[in-house]
Amino acid sequence: MSQTASSTLGQIHELLAAHRYSVAERADGILTIMEVDSGLTIQAVLQGDILFLSLSCATVPAGRLTADVMRRMLASDNGISTSHFQLYTGADGNVTITLNNFCKLQELGPDDEDDILSCVNFLMADVVHARELIGRDIQ
Repeated sequence: MSQTASSTLGQIHELLAAHRYSVAERADGILTIMEVDSGLTIQAVLQGDILFLSLSCATVPAGRLTADVMRRMLASDNGISTSHFQLYTGADGNVTITLNNFCKLQELGPDDEDDILSCVNFLMADVVHARELIGRDIQ
């Protein structure tokens, strides 16, 4: 990881820590961001000037992801307008359903800080609704 990326991650770490998030920096350039009150955890990765954020909704056996569940996840009126779902298949046959968001950073000024905090807050709010949306059939 370049010095610039490392210092940018450090600034992001400081910003989130100042807003009641517990933040840990892993050696591989990944931030683990935990909302202190709920315990919800986001993984963040900086690639170039894009900060990618991902929050796990659930890990389930692949057979539980029915067409109906997938349809609800992809529906334009599902109530999740700021984040998007992704599926990751594990070696054990389970699928992890994540919610994801990103923001493009420019100079890490007030606008970027607002974008970062908004993305994190949107994910925290969206995951509650997402778990309700998919949870009734896959749990």
